[in-house]
Amino acid sequence: MKLFLYFSEMIGMDVLDSQGQWVAGVHDIAMNPQGDIYPKATELIVRRGFLDKEYARVAWEDLIYIEEEVRLKMSVTRMVFTKDHPRCDFTLRRDILDQQVVDTDDQRVVRVNDIHLLRVENFIYAAHVDVSLRGLVRRLGWTGPVDFLVWFFRRQSPYLTLEEFIPWKNTQVLPKLGRMKSVLKLDVAKNKLSGIPPAALADIMQDLDIFARVSLFKSFDTALQNRVFTDMPLARKEELIDQLPQQEVAALIQSIPADEATDLLMKLPRAKTHQLLRLFGLEAGKKLRKLLSFAKDSAGGLMTTEYLFLKPDATVADALAKIKDNTDFPGSIFFLYIIDDNHKYLGTTSLRRFINADPATPLLQTCYPENIHVYTQDDIEQVALLLERYKFSSIPVLNHEDILQGVITMDDVMEELIALVWSKYKEKL
Repeated sequence: MKLFLYFSEMIGMDVLDSQGQWVAGVHDIAMNPQGDIYPKATELIVRRGFLDKEYARVAWEDLIYIEEEVRLKMSVTRMVFTKDHPRCDFTLRRDILDQQVVDTDDQRVVRVNDIHLLRVENFIYAAHVDVSLRGLVRRLGWTGPVDFLVWFFRRQSPYLTLEEFIPWKNTQVLPKLGRMKSVLKLDVAKNKLSGIPPAALADIMQDLDIFARVSLFKSFDTALQNRVFTDMPLARKEELIDQLPQQEVAALIQSIPADEATDLLMKLPRAKTHQLLRLFGLEAGKKLRKLLSFAKDSAGGLMTTEYLFLKPDATVADALAKIKDNTDFPGSIFFLYIIDDNHKYLGTTSLRRFINADPATPLLQTCYPENIHVYTQDDIEQVALLLERYKFSSIPVLNHEDILQGVITMDDVMEELIALVWSKYKEKL
């Protein structure tokens, strides 16, 4: 008795009843993916007929053995065949074979060409997914001639010996839209995904088509959705929100930095932007409307309204407490801005300048000697020159009454400059 089987070798295998009479061919295997690391087979789905197909399901306990054929304990007269395919929560052929899955160990998306099954006594478990070219060749029934040709022309080819198996425990099945009982709804699946950093999940989603991307995203809890959405490229954000309800979109946009939210809203049709703004909270909507009023390549259009500030009477101890209270702050926590009661800008300090100072030291004493800033209407070149000249990673943005409006980071400037240079370069190609 072979310890391991390939699912592709079982498809179409003859099924005989207790009298040795041919019943049907193997069509699929229903599995129970809950609880166990390796899902266990629960039912065999068989099919007979060529044009007029009929299906039946057989409980795994009714199987005697599986070798070159499948032998059942019961007579064919006890089996119920129907025209409709049996409804099962999870099967190998429908849900795994040829589907995209996430390799949660290597954090990549792969396509399943075959399934490696483990046999323990008379039970079958899904042990690995096979993502190799050889797995596909096996599926097509070409193993013999292809192996011979490869051996004849290149006997040392890795194709003949290298197995590309991914353990089932490192495999995350991607759902199909409309599936009520998606595999991704299982706790074991969520545990697999929770170990992948949000940035890596965002990269994984780029390898999926839009339908799989939406299904995977909907399987995340709210906190993970927010983190993954933040790390997605702007174009992917735009594609995703076209597939989500507006209330969910509004919540997602409010979870990302204000400057990124502004960039995204600028990409959307004006009518949709106005609809979303009405769903935002009063304060968030007010900030975003303000940012949207500036030209995209101006300091006002580049800035974010998320920054940490303190009043003139603050001490170093107050600054350290502010940072500790805002470890999850979406903006930078390394720069603090001093403003008066009217929000007028007084100076900038950084963690590096006050971290070793006496806690009782007035924070104003740790500010940079020069109040380097830009105004909302300044262009991107002016912002870039100041950041480069003073080696700052961010710079405050004021209006002409010296009221602090926001801050611009070097990342935002570089991203916009690269886009501008590329657009000019493309015209010369």
